[in-house]
Amino acid sequence: MVTNKVQFLIGACSSGGGKTTLSAGLMRAFSDRGREVQPYKCGPDYIDPFYHEMAAGRCSANLDLWFASPGHLRSVYRKYGLDAGVCIAEGVMGLFDGYAGRLGSSAEVALALGLPVVLLLDASAAAYSVAPVLYGFKRFDPSLDIAGVIFNRVVSEKHYRCLLDAADDVGVTSFGYLPAMKSLEVPSRHLGLTLESRETMERVIASVAKAVEEHVDLDLLERTCLLPFVERAEPAVRQGNLKIAVARDDAFNFIYRENIARLEELGTVSFFSPLADSELPEADLLYLPGGYPEFHLKALSENGVMRSAIRDYARSGGRLLAECGGMMYLCRHITGMDGRDYPMADILPLDATMEGMRLHLGYRRVALGNTVYRGHEFHYSSVRGEMPSVARLSDAAGNAVGTPMYRYKNTIAGYTHLYWGESDILKLWE
Repeated sequence: MVTNKVQFLIGACSSGGGKTTLSAGLMRAFSDRGREVQPYKCGPDYIDPFYHEMAAGRCSANLDLWFASPGHLRSVYRKYGLDAGVCIAEGVMGLFDGYAGRLGSSAEVALALGLPVVLLLDASAAAYSVAPVLYGFKRFDPSLDIAGVIFNRVVSEKHYRCLLDAADDVGVTSFGYLPAMKSLEVPSRHLGLTLESRETMERVIASVAKAVEEHVDLDLLERTCLLPFVERAEPAVRQGNLKIAVARDDAFNFIYRENIARLEELGTVSFFSPLADSELPEADLLYLPGGYPEFHLKALSENGVMRSAIRDYARSGGRLLAECGGMMYLCRHITGMDGRDYPMADILPLDATMEGMRLHLGYRRVALGNTVYRGHEFHYSSVRGEMPSVARLSDAAGNAVGTPMYRYKNTIAGYTHLYWGESDILKLWE
């Protein structure tokens, strides 16, 4: 069955151009018009999807060609967009920036899904000179559909008229612009998902949506990007009977939506909070994802009942997967940004620290036995102590990296956020 839906990918000339701001504003603006909007995020990002969910009221799904085959990518896109009227994918970095040249880029995702691209162009320091930039993006790859452009950080109507002339002269449709306003800037990504940051982001989303309604021709955008959507039923999957407990709260929340979908195929998934809960759900598999434990060290440390419950579960041989912040929680202590040591679950003979913060990031290939998983590393902390790695890790180019993966009994932990939407996560314990 084929229906028509508004579908497009928001790409930019470079990082920092305002993709998340525009994406959230468009999602909210279409939602305010009564449309059901399904958000997507290109790449391995787990922060922008939170903004998408706030803007659209629906959980965002990741579209990543390093993690997934093109077939799986299309399956994920169809599954979550099935009951929506508008599907909006936010790109990553610049439109053609991938993990190797253009491989895995937003442009490659758009081509794999047959999506038109709405180009976001930061015009804060340019006027008619945007013409050659638009000309190049429009013609660089003729197979890619550049539906049009939205200009960002426009200082006046006069400025926009000059930009519009440039777009008209090179044959690129302009859908409008966002004005240069301090209130339209998203907060820092490393502030945690606190109530305060959520309230700030909600104000930003509402302001951007208002600016979108005033300065972007949503009717033209909708007409231009109304495309056939193939509604193909996915094959039924076998339901398992495992009991799976997933940590999810303000400290642990970097979770890929499709990972949870695969866990649901294995059994019943329940969520709990290491911050607030006093009981660990009965589980055959426990998952501690990454997040922001460094902003909640006092509360995590003071919840000794939960720390003891997770320690007992691990020491009894229960299957446990901990990633990044989840792995830090399993250490003896975490040294916070205040220099203090906070006791944690004391399962791994390691100590985590926020001292000497340095960013580590990149795609990772994880070879564990005969199984290879793919994932992403993104953290500022480090660990102290000696414990051998049970896996071989390499980057997207195949170069070995020093990032370890630890194992204690049936506890598997490391800094890498794994994606198993197209894999069998239970093979980790074989």
